Amino acid sequence: MARRTRRAVLTALGSGIAATAGCGAFGRERVDVLVAGSLQKAASETLQTQTDVELAVEARGSVQAARLVADGKRDPAIVALADPTLFNRVMNTPWHAVVASNEMVLAYNPETDGGTRVADAEPWYDPLRGDSVSLGRTDPTLDPLGYRTLFVLALAADYYDEPGLADAVLSPDQTYPETQLLAQFETGAVNAAFVYRSMAVERDYPFREFPPEIHLGDPTYAEQYQTTSYELPNGTAITGNPIEYGAVRRDEQEATRTAFEAVLSGDWLAPHGFTVRQAYPRLVGDVPSTVTQ
Repeated sequence: MARRTRRAVLTALGSGIAATAGCGAFGRERVDVLVAGSLQKAASETLQTQTDVELAVEARGSVQAARLVADGKRDPAIVALADPTLFNRVMNTPWHAVVASNEMVLAYNPETDGGTRVADAEPWYDPLRGDSVSLGRTDPTLDPLGYRTLFVLALAADYYDEPGLADAVLSPDQTYPETQLLAQFETGAVNAAFVYRSMAVERDYPFREFPPEIHLGDPTYAEQYQTTSYELPNGTAITGNPIEYGAVRRDEQEATRTAFEAVLSGDWLAPHGFTVRQAYPRLVGDVPSTVTQ
């Protein structure tokens, strides 16, 4: 497994940028980028400002995105997903870079009665067990946010000694596409939703925080997170882990390499509420020499 420090990777990448920036070899070439739904705003807005390459961004749930690539229905130059394990288990990609982390929260709309109940509740899950709050989440078969919601509830059941908590909270009519989940606040269809912290931060919605034993964002509790799991429809077993985001470059075109350097920098993620640790980017697998050297 190939790994390099953030300083070493970014130093090498900086040399690559310097070598290409002055040559005028590409101008505004377009690079197709397929990203997780929770990365859509950061990629379309902030990442675009950090590269001279024109980015054509498409956002999907990460499981769905990985399947589209694996099945040959999409051929993006860069893929960025909300769960790096999907690169190997679904896309069969020999390497990837880990670029950011996140944590789970319960966002709520304070302009609704249900949202107010969530804001004031102790414990936080109490109003979710009845019909006084309209709850939103994503489909676990399509994206990691969906199965991480199940992990949070499983961990919470143990943490609060509330067996059956997931059964009391969840119902089939709660699922929405990741890219549309928080938009349901505006329509009034949803009072509260299980989301990533970044999603709430970039849309300025208040949220309830979970203890680190539950929120999937603290590597200290990795072993505890790993007590949870979910099986995708194709039989792939996903185990709970600290939330991380990964990216991979799928061709050697100069414009793609330039855009990927911006992806690896992580500078486009922190303003949107993601955590960019000093250890990132962490390169994993059989990494091409054009990335590491």
